[in-house]
Amino acid sequence: MNSTKTQVAIGISQPYQCNYLPDQQEQLLIIQEAVDDTIFERLLALGFRRSGNAIYKPRCPSCNACLPVRVPVNELKLSKSQKRTLSRNKDLHWRVTEQVEESHYPLYEKYIRLRHFDGPMFPASEEQFAQFLTCNWMQPRYIELFNKDKLIAVAVTDYLPNSLSAIYTYFDPDEERRSLGNLMVLLQCRLAKLLDKEFLYLGYQIDANVKMCYKRRYQPYQLLTGQGWQYGS
Repeated sequence: MNSTKTQVAIGISQPYQCNYLPDQQEQLLIIQEAVDDTIFERLLALGFRRSGNAIYKPRCPSCNACLPVRVPVNELKLSKSQKRTLSRNKDLHWRVTEQVEESHYPLYEKYIRLRHFDGPMFPASEEQFAQFLTCNWMQPRYIELFNKDKLIAVAVTDYLPNSLSAIYTYFDPDEERRSLGNLMVLLQCRLAKLLDKEFLYLGYQIDANVKMCYKRRYQPYQLLTGQGWQYGS
């Protein structure tokens, strides 16, 4: 979308129990309005994220565990494990679409039911799926991964002028041995390079949460700190 808008209104939520660290209170800065891709990319660089139509950033009363992470894709150095993941999945193929296909929701429902039955997204519903992964003012792309004709993973990704932003990935739990979550991040890095983008934004690294502490594996990576974006170790 085209826009000359340079200011947005930011609200703040009430504190509530954190979904990732149950002993903490979570509070969010929230933007509930449409922005263009240039403004959204600036907000990403300030640590914001998108969920559905809403843009948000943690601003918690007594916790700063959520660390925004991005990968400079032209500097990515694959680990031995990541090289094995790519080699192990050479039989798969992928494509990018702007459309939500009929096969997407059943795969999402299965993923949430079997992998995240103890989380806030369970039980999945088609309404929740649409509110979470579609957007009225941004056209997400859907990176589809296939084993022959069977859809086994989808990575929902936003295209920005200088970056890609990984929104969410879901995959077939029956294919766990393929490390599909890891593979889809690597595919998004590859796609970003093909599109001549500088960064892949991965969301928030939360070291104390076992399901949210994987993003340091993509090296080198950058963390947003009080001194700006800094390389992590």
